[in-house]
Amino acid sequence: MASRRSVAVRIRGREFRILTDGGEERLQRVAGLVEQTMARVERGTGAVDTLDVALLAALNLARELLELRDEGGAPAAAMDADRLRSLVEQAESALAG
Repeated sequence: MASRRSVAVRIRGREFRILTDGGEERLQRVAGLVEQTMARVERGTGAVDTLDVALLAALNLARELLELRDEGGAPAAAMDADRLRSLVEQAESALAG
């Protein structure tokens, strides 16, 4: 079993130390995806509150994950993806309006 180690990642200007038993490069890619998603949400909604941006980014990433799972043929994931898409659209509308 691989040993866990602490890796520093930077998201939205803040450093986080994450324990991982995976590779540092992969964790940096994950952090980069979170950073990109948060920036896209911020641009798309005009939201400035970090918590709002983080929540919407999490919803977007969860929706994308469920859509990928759905491509594998899981019908329950399709319903979850539709629900998440609706929630994301509602949250973005509320923040924009």
